[in-house]
This record gives sequence, C-alpha cells and structure tokens, in this order.
Amino acid sequence: MKKRVLSAVLTVVFLGLAAAGCGGGGGSKETLTVFNYGEYMDPVVLDMFEEETGIEVKYEEALTPEEMYTKYISGAIDYDLLCTSDYMLQRLIEEGEAQEIDISAMENARNIGDKYWEFSKAFDPENKYTVPYFWGTLGILYDTTKVDAPVDSWDVLFNGDYAGEIVMQNSMRDTYMVALKYLGYSINTENEAEIREAQDLLVKQKPDVQAYLVDEARDEVVAGNATMAVVYSGEAYLGNQYNEDLAYVIPKEGSNVWLDSWCVTKRCENVDAAQQFLDFLCREDVAKINFEYIYYSTPNDAVIESLSEEERADEALVPADDATENCEVCVQTSPEITELMNELWKELKAD
Repeated sequence: MKKRVLSAVLTVVFLGLAAAGCGGGGGSKETLTVFNYGEYMDPVVLDMFEEETGIEVKYEEALTPEEMYTKYISGAIDYDLLCTSDYMLQRLIEEGEAQEIDISAMENARNIGDKYWEFSKAFDPENKYTVPYFWGTLGILYDTTKVDAPVDSWDVLFNGDYAGEIVMQNSMRDTYMVALKYLGYSINTENEAEIREAQDLLVKQKPDVQAYLVDEARDEVVAGNATMAVVYSGEAYLGNQYNEDLAYVIPKEGSNVWLDSWCVTKRCENVDAAQQFLDFLCREDVAKINFEYIYYSTPNDAVIESLSEEERADEALVPADDATENCEVCVQTSPEITELMNELWKELKAD
C-alpha cells in the first residue's frame, strides 16, 4: 500500500460489526460494509452517500493489503466492498473472491480516464472486477540545492556520487523494482538470473544507503538529513509542501505504476447497492472531495480538468503520459520467485 500514515495506530472507524453484509442485520435499513485503507476517504463522503441514498455505510480501515486480505478471508465480517492494491486485487480475482461489476450501468464511470482502465488490465484483464480509485508512481524525491546535475535516472542511486545521502524503500518489491528497472528488466520478472543480478547491484549499493525506510523516507529529505530518497508520488507531493526546494522525478528507465481500486466481494448480496456506491465515488464532485483530502493522483479525468495549471504541471500529482511509458504495474509473481526474493531480501537487510 502506498498511503500516508499519520499515526502509529490507525483508528478503526467501524460501527456495528455484528451486522453482516449488504442489507444485513435484522433491521430494515439497507447497509453496505466497506473496507478501505486508513485515511483514504473523506468521512464527509460517507455522510453524503447515506443522506442521498438512505444506505448506511459501515466502514473499516486497514494498514496494508495483507492485513485487509487476512481479515476478509477469515470470514468474521462479510465485507461487501474492498479497496486494495493491484497485486492483491489480482489474488482476490484469481481466488474467485470478486464479483463482476456492470461498468456500463455506472453513469459516472466515464469520468475514469482510458489509460487507467488500461493500467487495470495488468491484474483485471477484461476490466470486469475493479474500478480505479487512486494511483501513482514510485520515483526519486531529491533536494535540488544538493545535486550537481539534473536527476533523470536511477543511476544516481548507484554511481556513488551521493554515498551516505540516499534513502531506499524498506519494501522488498519496491527496492528490487528500482534495481530491475535500472538493469533494463521487468519488475515482474520470473527470471532467477535477473533477480540475482539485481541482488548483486543492491548489495554493492548498500554501503551508500543511509537507511531503508517507508514513510519516513520523505521526512528525511524534507529535514535535510538526506539528499534523495525513493518515495511514492503522493509522499513527494506532500514533501514539496514542506520544502519547496524538493523535486520529484520518474526515472527514464521506468518505474512502478501502482493502482488502488475497488472490487465487489463474492459475499455481497446486494450488488446494486455496491455499484451505486462505486458510481457515487466516480462522480466529479465526490471524487474532487476525496482528491483534496488525500492529494494522490486521481484517475478521474473530470477532476484533473478542474485542477489549476500549477497542479496539473506537478509530476507528483499528474504525471505526464510520456513519464509513465516505461512504467509497469506490479503483479503477483510465482511462489518460487517470491520465495527467492524473500530469501535475498533477508540477506540484503542482514547486518
């Protein structure tokens, strides 16, 4: 997940967990049970939906895709709608845990740009099961006052020029993605030799790395403790709000495009209500409220068109089409490759 986490402990906003599923419970009021990431929807949106439709939303938050999957699959709560990340959506679809969505019946789905539906095909090949919500890229956040030349390549992380001034992601797939893309390989490679080559590169780089961090990576550059860090675009945007000397780039070799989307679970009995909620989220005014609450890249073209010229020019908010030409969506790798990467990651992180 590529979300901002503003506190160590997420507050779970969930009411009446005992009432299960769409329209569940003994009462007459129609309900939806929705599972999303923390701080990933403006609460006012839920109030608006209930006021307009009379459908009550029971809402819970999770920190990671893995936590969300574990809670969903346990069956303790019959979640109707999930918002999760690309590779986890792929898993849910392949396991038969998602229902088909009638996109043609959603009036506001047309606000989602064509390229985001194309991105979605990496894990939902026929666009049958998911609706895009937010997206972004992984790149380099750097202090323009501390670099000697334009930053446009992953090479700056490996050439030794900024030894001790680099922060890498404390995330296996994200860190191997950087090395694989720099070497000219796919981030979803199934080739063991390519992964071991990436490992050799990261081991060689390790003495130059100040730290492996997640959300704190942005903070280290903001505070001036590091010259550059591998961060997600939303973190880069927020970092620039604190320090105007910071810039963000998607390296020319390409990167990871992440996509968080909604799916209707197989446990949802009232699919019409679930699709009504998804269509509501695609409505321009609602999507704009969520965008201004989260400030991550939106797939809603109507919202993008409403942004200021300055906002549309910000690569962290609205990446140019050519900036994502060499980017890929992260998908599930085979168990054998996943196991290999886990082993190599442990070796890399060992003291």
